[in-house]
Amino acid sequence: MNISKSAKAAEFARAGKWLFYFVLIGLIAGAGAILFHYLCDLGMHYFLDLMAGYRPGGAAGEHLLLPQTQTPFNRWILLIVPALGGIVSGWMVYTFAPEAEGHGTDAAIDAYHYKGGRVRSRVPFVKTIASTLTLTTGGSGGREGPIAQIGAGFGSFLATRLKLSERERRIMMAAGIGAGVGSIFRAPLAGALFAAEVLYRDPDFESEVIIPAGISSVVAYCLFCLVLGWGSLFSAPDFIFQNPLELGPYTVLAGVLVVIGALYIKVFYGVRDIFKKLKVPDHIKPAIGGLLTGMVGFYLPYTLAFGYGIAQNAIFNKVAIPTLIALAIGKIFTTSFSIGSGGSGGVFGPSIVIGGAVGGAVGKIFHMFIPAIVTQPGAFVIVGMAGFFTAVSNTPISTIIFVSEMTNSYHLLLPSLLVCSLCYLLAQRWTIFENQVKSRVDSPAHAGEFMMDILQTIKLENLTSMVKNVRCVNEEMPFSEFKKIFQTTKQHYFPVMDGSGELSGIFSSTDIREVIFTSYPENLVVMKDIMISNIITTTPSEDLNTVLLKLTQKNIDALPVVKEDAPGIFLGLIYRRDIISYYNSYVKNISDQG
Repeated sequence: MNISKSAKAAEFARAGKWLFYFVLIGLIAGAGAILFHYLCDLGMHYFLDLMAGYRPGGAAGEHLLLPQTQTPFNRWILLIVPALGGIVSGWMVYTFAPEAEGHGTDAAIDAYHYKGGRVRSRVPFVKTIASTLTLTTGGSGGREGPIAQIGAGFGSFLATRLKLSERERRIMMAAGIGAGVGSIFRAPLAGALFAAEVLYRDPDFESEVIIPAGISSVVAYCLFCLVLGWGSLFSAPDFIFQNPLELGPYTVLAGVLVVIGALYIKVFYGVRDIFKKLKVPDHIKPAIGGLLTGMVGFYLPYTLAFGYGIAQNAIFNKVAIPTLIALAIGKIFTTSFSIGSGGSGGVFGPSIVIGGAVGGAVGKIFHMFIPAIVTQPGAFVIVGMAGFFTAVSNTPISTIIFVSEMTNSYHLLLPSLLVCSLCYLLAQRWTIFENQVKSRVDSPAHAGEFMMDILQTIKLENLTSMVKNVRCVNEEMPFSEFKKIFQTTKQHYFPVMDGSGELSGIFSSTDIREVIFTSYPENLVVMKDIMISNIITTTPSEDLNTVLLKLTQKNIDALPVVKEDAPGIFLGLIYRRDIISYYNSYVKNISDQG
């Protein structure tokens, strides 16, 4: 009873310790989201409003920190401001933390799979400042990239300081991603699911991440909303899906989203590859990208910065079809120039704007021809947001929840599920996150785990034909007699039997070297003097994982197999190479059947 109470107390203390860690990660991620939000507000006030007179609208849930200026709008200044932001951002990134370039979520995915969850402590700080400069000078990008790296960076830092294992560090890093994304977009449930789903291209989840990320995300969200106000990011009418015939236009929307999504990814990485080949210093490249962004913005200013304001208007059916189409195409290029050139920012924000614009255009077109079926084009904006990001990221589940939480439009779950499912099925070959792996089996973070899982399901009794009958020796046999046997065999391990025929020890050819190369009288040495009596054995009921662990612990190549209820009855030797050969054949059979 005392032992049970002690174990329960220890388990409770362990749970409390981890709860504290995840709450702490949530607090830091929430504080980082607040800081980043304020920095973006200040940057847009001084760089876009004060310098160029450009005042892009925001989502309904966002409020200005400072009042707008009276500076007249100047397209020529708007042309060069993104380049100025790009050159300062590029210098900072490539001087202090080159891994902070591009969209931060992909860097966090890379750290999870390939770097044991390690994120350099300077990366979140550099990413925050560089992203602020890129986004608030007109560069097109999202807030989730930098805030994901802030949360991930602190989770990694905390785990490293506490000397936790790589597995625990990865979990804490992922919890930071969920907390950062969930708070900045006011979608805590989606943030937790996103952190678990975005790691893989297949519909796979990192299940051990969901609860930690959920705790951190809730804490970060509450802190963020306590300071910046409660409510969803976007405001939307109370859209209600109630006509099954509307699923036809939604199916068409899914096809259009997949095509535009493929274009987005091709342009994004095409621009990235072109900039990588440019023979100019790396820190200059974001300035060139900024200039190209400014050239698009000169004619289409609403494609610059975040673009949430025009997406908000589209939800209320206040944007014309040509503008929506121009927004979608222009945003693809401004995002590609801003981030693909080495600038810093996220890709989720631009994706929901592009998807919303495409959805709005498709919805308005259908409303023109079949108004009795498509009665609310604004609903297509919201479903388009979800479908487009699914098409480019392979994250259908978290994206459906994301857009529902961001717009408070839960009545559109059914069409969103249809569109996201179709987009996922049709666009699996593409992803905006290059470091996603196919599934848990393909992740270096889980190397060996699946081999262990399979080995644990196979009993040694399945390998009866591989248990070798070998030559045994009596423990009283003189060494001089054994030498004659040894000269005629290639056997490496020799079980030793006592007078009653039971296993009493074992030795290898390595163990007899000392006797062979010494001047001891060989007739005085018997096999009992050479054998190892403290032997490790296995039985037919043990699983192969346990057998391999025993072989590894002693660094030996073979293990004596004995009877289950009679440990002295020797059945034969099982060799490491035979276990591995059986495992390879077993996996091949599974693969062939699959």
